[in-house]
Amino acid sequence: MPRITLPDGSVKEFDAPVTALAVAESIGSRLAQAAVGAKVDGELADLSTTLTKDCALAIVTPKTRDGEADPDALMLVRHSCAHVMAEAIERVVPGAQLVYGPALETGFYYDIAFPEDRHLKEGDFEAIEKEMAKIVKEDRAFTRYELEYGEGIRKLDGEGSKYKIDNAHRAHEAGSLSLTWYATGEPGKDWEDLCRGPHVPNTGRIGAFKIMSLASSYWHGDENSDRLTRVYGTAFFNKKDLNEHLTRLEEAKKRDHRVLGKQLQLFHFDEAVGQGLVLWTPRGSIIRKELQDWIGTELRKMGYSDVFCPHIGKLELYKTSGHFPYYSDSQFTPVMDREFIHRVADEGCSCSELSNQISMGQVEGYLLKPMNCPHHIKIFDSQPRSYRDLPVRLSEFGTVYRWEQSGELNGMTRVRSFTVDDAHLFCREDQIGDEVRGCLRLVKLAFETLGLTDFRVRVGLRDPDSAKYVGTAEVWDKAERACLDAAAELGAKVSEEPGEAAFYGPKIDFIVRDVIGREWQLGTVQVDYNLPERFDLWYTGADNTKHRPVMIHRAPFGSMERFIAVLIEHFAGAFPTWLSPEQVRVLPISEKSSAYADEVHAALMAAGVRASVDHSNERVQAKIKHGAEWKIPYLLVVGPRDAEGGVVSVRAFGEEKDLGAMPLGDFVAAIADEISSKGETNVRARMSPAGAGT
Repeated sequence: MPRITLPDGSVKEFDAPVTALAVAESIGSRLAQAAVGAKVDGELADLSTTLTKDCALAIVTPKTRDGEADPDALMLVRHSCAHVMAEAIERVVPGAQLVYGPALETGFYYDIAFPEDRHLKEGDFEAIEKEMAKIVKEDRAFTRYELEYGEGIRKLDGEGSKYKIDNAHRAHEAGSLSLTWYATGEPGKDWEDLCRGPHVPNTGRIGAFKIMSLASSYWHGDENSDRLTRVYGTAFFNKKDLNEHLTRLEEAKKRDHRVLGKQLQLFHFDEAVGQGLVLWTPRGSIIRKELQDWIGTELRKMGYSDVFCPHIGKLELYKTSGHFPYYSDSQFTPVMDREFIHRVADEGCSCSELSNQISMGQVEGYLLKPMNCPHHIKIFDSQPRSYRDLPVRLSEFGTVYRWEQSGELNGMTRVRSFTVDDAHLFCREDQIGDEVRGCLRLVKLAFETLGLTDFRVRVGLRDPDSAKYVGTAEVWDKAERACLDAAAELGAKVSEEPGEAAFYGPKIDFIVRDVIGREWQLGTVQVDYNLPERFDLWYTGADNTKHRPVMIHRAPFGSMERFIAVLIEHFAGAFPTWLSPEQVRVLPISEKSSAYADEVHAALMAAGVRASVDHSNERVQAKIKHGAEWKIPYLLVVGPRDAEGGVVSVRAFGEEKDLGAMPLGDFVAAIADEISSKGETNVRARMSPAGAGT
């Protein structure tokens, strides 16, 4: 007699085991018709799942209550579409052997081994999609059935797929006592695949789909193993959502920061320097420096103190913090102390023995710093602290180093060296709320100043049933309450995620949606009870005894490299004037106007405006075209009449026509205001309707 708790807290009781679909039907026919799956105690499941005991149940539909696409529903339809695609591929390419095919955040893929004489190519996509359309139109049910492990292995042996047999063995090793299949229709009659599920009820629920691309892969990711073909696709519940997705992908290609970064000469990678190591060019350095100067000014207003730390530290420092050797796979190999190397060499230490000592953290030496936290801790700990001194706020644009695998590197969003707008605050427990609020206000200010106004806040809380967290329940309650209260004051959508806290404390992440709808995790604020304990930090309290401070980590931008990559794509390379590497370009109509162009340029430079002059022999229309390619906010066209009147003809980026003529002094004042106000006032606002300066 299961008692089913629904998301609104209400409870439904049943006299016997009941399916998730039956529960949906008991709530209402419209819900049952819209349903595509369920979540049972937080786990995604089929609608046909039988509920035999008390549980929490949520019915999954294509849209959430606020009208957004439900991520769980998309995972279901994409996993199901992966099966449909696999069946269609086997029809088009007989002899193809399926390996595995998971759903992804934006689609799905299936790794497949094709016969040597028949590889898949993009020209096959149309034929495969036609077969997929037939399967969807047949509206066959996804039917789940299980076999005891031994019986299941015998079935797979008969089918002769070493890949599926391997998948089954791995499932068994992970603790599974049975194997699960999904038939697209009737078991034993229609197409089926070894799969844990879950799936939508039937193929007809797959409203729209598309095969996207092909890529090479290897069995288990081992390049020495079988070479496979990875077939990527995507699926939605309707064609409108699919078309919007494809449009976003096309727009994303145009905004790719790797392409724009090269085109606009913002940054450079060179194999001679090393993979994942960014070389900031003069133009890109301007953007980075402007961001650093601006946020630095805001930090000083808030009472932060700048610090500078070395790029390396002794291994013992990171052993104390816990970063080494536990996260050694994502760190550069330690720089071993010379005396240590000589000593182990004299002892006849072999390379394998030395490698083992490194992996166990038993070597002596230094490490390229993976985090700034330990260095800031040592600055805090460099002198006695009183409760009156707290909070202490230390900030640094600190460069850190991570050993990312070469296949994971991706432009500036995934690099091996990056700079964090890092800060660490050391405070009393009663100050946590105010300090967290201050950090969140700073992150919000940064996003709003840059036009990143569409964001949500994710608060990671502890799992009360887990023992992985440090600190008392009382302390955690205070920290979580402070984080939730502070997040609520931002006026943004806030989600609570139990179990997503760091082991040392709750955290707040900002998820920003860019202009084409993609989400990026950017700013973060974290409360930490662990590191002050590890480093035995203390301050003298009002009672004249030792007290442990609480540490807050915060970074509004996070990685400067990743943040600027996001900005490049968000703005499509057309930065707001205050950030633009080149803010104005002066275009003389002919050589006769060169002297006046230089005069205009000098006036702009004197006002602190980043400007240049195009003295080339090209026609002015070609100069305008080149200026637009560089995405310069303002082009000033000047000719003999402009020189006589002391005016400039203003053309703004993205405009097909000039804004009009404006006295030079007025333009200089207007753009200076636009730059200093970060765009709150602009040149356009200073232009009169008739096109003359006001």
